[in-house]
Amino acid sequence: MKSINQVKEQVHLRVWHQVRNQVSGQVWDQVWRQVWRQVWQVREQVKNQVWLQVEDQVWNQVGDQVRVQVWDQV
Repeated sequence: MKSINQVKEQVHLRVWHQVRNQVSGQVWDQVWRQVWRQVWQVREQVKNQVWLQVEDQVWNQVGDQVRVQVWDQV
């Protein structure tokens, strides 16, 4: 037969584990969402900057080539 202290200890451990698991799960979810949101924002910023640079470079190169070809034909 278990003593009252053993029962208290078992109850304490079960409650502790449940609370710890629930709180750590909630904290992990919140942290993950915040980190993912920040990563996504950085990704979008980098994508936009790179796209603008590539677009400018391609537009300038193609524009130069088209101008030269048109000038040569005129």
